[in-house]
Order: sequence, then structure tokens, then C-alpha cells
Amino acid sequence: MNSTEAAKRLAKIKARPEQIEIDLAKTALVIVDMQNAFAGRGEKSSPLGPSITGALIERTKSLAAAARTAAVKVVYLTMMRDPARKSKSLINSVWDTKIVDELTPVLADVIVEKSCYSGFRGTELDEILKASRIEYLIFTGVTTNICVESTLRDAYFLDYWPIIVSDATNHAGPSITHEATLWNVEASFGWVATTEDVLKALSGEMTHG
Repeated sequence: MNSTEAAKRLAKIKARPEQIEIDLAKTALVIVDMQNAFAGRGEKSSPLGPSITGALIERTKSLAAAARTAAVKVVYLTMMRDPARKSKSLINSVWDTKIVDELTPVLADVIVEKSCYSGFRGTELDEILKASRIEYLIFTGVTTNICVESTLRDAYFLDYWPIIVSDATNHAGPSITHEATLWNVEASFGWVATTEDVLKALSGEMTHG
């Protein structure tokens, strides 16, 4: 076994449309827009109500903790208001942009600010990931059918291997929008997995061999 092979940390994730094997050394957990504005804690209320629920916070928290334990990079995307652009965003203040207290990043985590739905557009996200040789992206956060899907699609176009955590993402609008995104990902853009199955992979329960 050469040094490159020895450095690999392979794990399998039970997923749809099929099981995927990832290298934890080349994997990042991407937490999308888990901010006060989308948790019903911002200065302006959404007509659709909060997208971030207590259950979503707890699942995301468990995934972030497991990722850090497994030495998997944790990346937060945060939506910022761009006054130069017309925007339907609920972001109106610094408080709105703040990540919810329960998911406060640690020093080693990466925070990337964006002013578009996709975390790749007009940001340094791609450069950060490629500098760390990241190839596999596990997506959580909000909203499934807008910012999560937009970022995931761009990840696919940039040759990453995207995995969306079906019960650690939440939608805006009717529940069919969540299911539509999961269908799109499974059919064309990546893989769909549950929190439980991702945690098993991160903990080493689904290792290669």
C-alpha cells in the first residue's frame, strides 16, 4: 500500500439511488443558511413561517459534531443582503445573518458569505474546497428547494459528488417542493441519504472492507 492509499479513509453511505463510497479525507459537510432570519428569530417574518425547526437544528448539530470527530471539514454558508441587488431575501440586519446559537461554528469551521442562492456564485467556496482536495459534499440546511438545491446543482456542475441529507434539510412552501428536490437529486445530480445513515458512515460503522 502506498502513502496515497494509506491516507484514504473510505466509508460507505446507504443512499438513493444506490450506496455511495466516500473518502472522509476528501469530504465536507456543508450547512446552508441556518440563520436567525430563517428560524423565525429575525427582524422580518416570512409569510411561509420559519424553515428552521428544532428537529432540523438537532439533526444538523449531530452531523456537525460527528463530522468534526471524523476530521471532516465543516463549511457554513450564510446569506448576506446585497444592497446593490434586488432581493426577496429576509436578511435585513446583522442579527438576521447570524447562525443560530445552537449551531455556533468552532474555530476550525469555515464560514462562506453569499448574496445569491448558490454558495458557489461570487464566493471563494470552490477555491476553499479545492485547496483542501474536497471531492464529496454532504448538504444540510435550508431551504431544500432554493439555496440547498441551487448550491448542490452548482457542486455537481463543478464535478463534486453531492449528497443531500433528506431529513436534515427543510423546504420553503408546500412539502412537495422538498420531495421534488430529492427526486431531482436522486435522478440527476447526486445521492439522497438520511441523517442516521450519514452518522453511521462518519462514525466508522460503514467502513470500506
